[in-house]
Amino acid sequence: MSRRPSPPARRLDLVEDLHGHRVADPYRWLEDAEAPETAEWSAAQDQLFVAERDTWPGRDRLRARIRELLGAGVVSAPVWRGERQFFMRRTAEQEHAVLLTVDPDGTERVLVDPMALDPEGLTTLDAWQPSKEGHLLAYQLSEGGTEESVVRVMDVVTGGEVDGPIDRARYSPIAWLPGGAAFYYVRRLAPDLVPAGEEQFHRRVWLHRLGTDPADDVLVFGEGRKPTEYYGVGVSRDGRWLQVSAAEGTAPRNDLWVADLTASPPEAPDLRPVQVDVDAQTGLEFGRDGRLYVYTDRDAPRGRLAVTGPEQPEYEHWQDLVPEDPVAVLDGFALLDGAELTRPVLVASWTRHAVSELTVHDLATGERLGEVPLPGLGSVGGVTERPEGGHEAWFGYTDHTTPSTVQHYDARTGTTTVWATAPGSVAVPAVHARQVTYTSADGTPVRMFVLSSAESPDSARPTILYGYGGFGLPLSPAFSATVLAWVEAGGVYAIANLRGGGEEGEEWHRAGMLGNKQNVFDDFHAAAEWLVDAGWTTTDRLAISGGSNGGLLVGAALVQRPDLYAAVVCSAPLLDMVRFERFSLGATWKVEYGTAEDPEQLGWLLSYSPYHHVAEGVAYPAVLFTVFDHDTRVDPMHARKMCAALQHATSSPRPVLLRREADAGHGARAVSRSVDLSADTLAFTAAWTGLDLGA
Repeated sequence: MSRRPSPPARRLDLVEDLHGHRVADPYRWLEDAEAPETAEWSAAQDQLFVAERDTWPGRDRLRARIRELLGAGVVSAPVWRGERQFFMRRTAEQEHAVLLTVDPDGTERVLVDPMALDPEGLTTLDAWQPSKEGHLLAYQLSEGGTEESVVRVMDVVTGGEVDGPIDRARYSPIAWLPGGAAFYYVRRLAPDLVPAGEEQFHRRVWLHRLGTDPADDVLVFGEGRKPTEYYGVGVSRDGRWLQVSAAEGTAPRNDLWVADLTASPPEAPDLRPVQVDVDAQTGLEFGRDGRLYVYTDRDAPRGRLAVTGPEQPEYEHWQDLVPEDPVAVLDGFALLDGAELTRPVLVASWTRHAVSELTVHDLATGERLGEVPLPGLGSVGGVTERPEGGHEAWFGYTDHTTPSTVQHYDARTGTTTVWATAPGSVAVPAVHARQVTYTSADGTPVRMFVLSSAESPDSARPTILYGYGGFGLPLSPAFSATVLAWVEAGGVYAIANLRGGGEEGEEWHRAGMLGNKQNVFDDFHAAAEWLVDAGWTTTDRLAISGGSNGGLLVGAALVQRPDLYAAVVCSAPLLDMVRFERFSLGATWKVEYGTAEDPEQLGWLLSYSPYHHVAEGVAYPAVLFTVFDHDTRVDPMHARKMCAALQHATSSPRPVLLRREADAGHGARAVSRSVDLSADTLAFTAAWTGLDLGA
């Protein structure tokens, strides 16, 4: 068997001396997406991909089944404003989830339908926030396949637009003042006010008054601070307290301030430091009972909840209400303090080894009173309460075989009932999900979910191993049409909870970042070896998959252990770790990976940078890169350069392919585009791991 010829790619004799390291970069010319040579090479890669794709059997069947499973749809927990609720829902026939409201009289209405705004499906609803009274809605759209959120304000009753658009508001929170006449938000400076190449940075906190020109918005915070900082902003329900947070890029720490808006004007709040230059993450909630609730991992890597008075927000005044658990990670909480309750309570959300739990505590003392029953071993998200108080909480729930549902907890009775189910009805295949523990190279125990149609290994099966391992993000159980379609077809799907994630708290995250990044790859290799040793699969039937930071993971895995994997799906990846910080949002990730500007940190990066470890004459696995032309987080140049390097170097008959999408970004997209992507990646994986999908 021989590979189809790869498109020719010119190799540069480019070697730089960086802090004493000789670093080759033969495909730097592929960094320029607009260059005619790059466009010609990319078009040739498109043709190669299509030619290979046409040989993969079963793709149409996969597409149909994935679409059928996605027909379950989604529904979110309600956000309450008085007797009005807001929530998201996607039905089987819809390309995007729709934002709805239920009026106080029970009438359900659509507020924002991305497909009604753009029948091409290229517009996404990124975020939304109702005013404190619920009569206004600030919502953020990205249009034309971009990832540039634009803020608009709607009159909820009439549906008419009353303010906006405000551009440059990507990743902006919205913090309404009471009455809805104004809100705080985050916006980047105009491009002509910042150095070239830094247009995605230089954020500021502004105060916007409805009906005024955004150019006249009042600068509240951010002047003179680091250009790569992200800001958070919130206003207490009564409008008295403002909080502002600042974090350098994606750093697992933040500075935090509060201001009393009755003692200083909203345009010039007197911000008082809560924590500054502290290596911890802290957030605040101003309770209806007059207490300030402090959610923090300071002195508690798995998280704790403390209380103090708003007038004394500093660390020395914090008193533990819910202390750190030795195993579970605290994710969030809801305060249930309605007058109808004889004992106000707090509902705390936890993950224990990536599986969710809800506990109930006395609100005054933090004493644990019991647990909230859950439908199974799954994931809880979006615990909400009524802003004015009450006895009810709502939360989303899902697991590996359960589409999204909304559960309702009644603190009067301690019971949980189903509030809403996913709108579609689908036949979910019989899947056995188990969590196993294996040992990494340094003896660290790591957990992994294994999903299959069999309770135990009955034969070596084509297997996909998925991982992420970065930025403190956990991989928890969730309904996935892609995973279920693979398992139903006879495959095994494994999800490893690697270091670098948040499954075991902040220490687990830091054990896989900066100079510890190799731990993540070692955990991943050990997961693969466990799957082989346990009899689930063999190396010629084992594929790996990951996207974004997970693309870096599988990129490193394929160059470190090409013998261990048969196929690799590498989506929107970082792969050139010497130059990643020069492109898109890369500069904001230096706090996670390190920087090539520092000699020691360059050594870390070079030790694993996938692009720099491609070796000629190695029989590499089959590789499929998937990239998106409008990706403004991870530049597609990473995949282009790595693809060219592997095509030149590999001695294997297995292909190295690049799948490219126009008018799509790093994140949300229409369902049909997600279905096509999943069908292509699964068909590729099946072809190179031996999973029989039929014709």
